[in-house]
Amino acid sequence: MTLLVSIHDVAPPNHEPVTRLWAMCRAVGVTPALLVVPDWHGEAPIERHPAFVAWVRDAAAAGAEIVLHGERHDEVGRPRTPADAVRAAGRTDREGECLTLEPDALRQLVERGVVRLRALGLEPSGFVPPAWLLRPGAEVAVGQAGLAFTEDAVAIHRFPGGRIPSPVVRWSARTPTRAWGSVLVAAARWRLQRAVPVMRLALHPRDLSHPAVAASLTRALRDWTGARRVGRYAALAA
Repeated sequence: MTLLVSIHDVAPPNHEPVTRLWAMCRAVGVTPALLVVPDWHGEAPIERHPAFVAWVRDAAAAGAEIVLHGERHDEVGRPRTPADAVRAAGRTDREGECLTLEPDALRQLVERGVVRLRALGLEPSGFVPPAWLLRPGAEVAVGQAGLAFTEDAVAIHRFPGGRIPSPVVRWSARTPTRAWGSVLVAAARWRLQRAVPVMRLALHPRDLSHPAVAASLTRALRDWTGARRVGRYAALAA
């Protein structure tokens, strides 16, 4: 049984909590994938933050997989269709950057992001859309852009290859209600899904802002890594 661990929202404004999450992972022997956002909310071009880029490079040298995570992460005021709104309901506070993009626009976004990361000496192996939200069928654009995988909230998609069902344990600290609800869901996943072949733990910088979420995340790292082998996206995509 395989466990994939990732840190999302890796961007200069989140440097401090990202490094804390990294240290928590390393403390249990895990080198997580880093989901890098090239220009967080259009206000933090990664190229203008050399100290942060150096940290990401060091993490990659230590074995972290680099994954492109959108271009700016937020929705930039793009209008949603009713179907988009239904798919995003309860999932994100206007942070689904790729939610409304058709495949060609998504491919162009991915290609731009790959160019930016490669220019900094970072080689992304895959692409994960913010909030795991894409238009139905749009995931093929990631393969067309030359990356090996993408994922949504229920599965990993390989190019070429196929779909690997994979539940994801994740938290939300946006409100107290969401925080406590996500703690309960994380505990339920540990009880009910321990036999699933491929599981994912998705850690976000904001998780550390709520004590109960931070404690649940710490417990999940300990429990899940103690119960199964920690793998890499590249190995599944191969």
